Amino acid sequence: MAPDISLTLDPSDGSVLSDDLDESGEIDLDGLDTPSENSNEFEWEDDLPKPKTTEVIRKGSITEYTAAEEKEDGRRWRMFRIGEQDHRVDMKAIEPYKKVISHGGYYGDGLNAIVVFAVCFMPESGQPNYRYLMDNLFKYVIGTLELLVAENYMIVYLNGATTRRKMPSLGWLRKCYQQIDRRLRKNLKSLIIVHPSWFIRTLLAVTRPFISSKFSQKIRYVFNLAELAELVPMEYVGIPECIKQVDQELNGKQDEPKSEQ
Repeated sequence: MAPDISLTLDPSDGSVLSDDLDESGEIDLDGLDTPSENSNEFEWEDDLPKPKTTEVIRKGSITEYTAAEEKEDGRRWRMFRIGEQDHRVDMKAIEPYKKVISHGGYYGDGLNAIVVFAVCFMPESGQPNYRYLMDNLFKYVIGTLELLVAENYMIVYLNGATTRRKMPSLGWLRKCYQQIDRRLRKNLKSLIIVHPSWFIRTLLAVTRPFISSKFSQKIRYVFNLAELAELVPMEYVGIPECIKQVDQELNGKQDEPKSEQ
């Protein structure tokens, strides 16, 4: 059997309190080891970072967004999937130029899309942020094309009413073609260029040796909207007013006077 253990509170030798209590039975606080005045022990406040007076943030110094502003800022950016990567597009910057690409309905049987590309809505090259605009517009065009096309498709390229300052560079157009997914390049059945200028025809003639024969066979020139209507169902093809005016000027068509009632 284990021996009996006896504990006593009597402040005598052998008592557990004999070293801590004085004769009165009170704890001797002066005899306890406490941190000295120069010691850093237990000085937790000194371990915390103290802001300098110049670093104190005053009320109102940080811009606070309202709920409407936060919602608006969230609408500014949009993600587009191009190939295997996601790209962020500044939608606020390209807002005036979004009409450059639109859906023109379908043709034939199935979901054969008509994609309308209106060059007249491109930004002018003289703008100070032109490269930034074109970079975001490029990602927007390619990303939108990915969303619009399910099967085969054609592109109606509206070239009329476009100044040289709005014409995209050859490098930009080549970049667009190179970044198009292989599926989209294969499923492109026709590229119809409406109101082709001398510049665009010369450009394509010069680059023809560098373009595949299959792609060259897909290019077709159309010189007026009436001819376009014979090739494409026009019900959902949005033709800008400036294109209609150019078509009338080039083809000598004037509005017929209204008959008197």
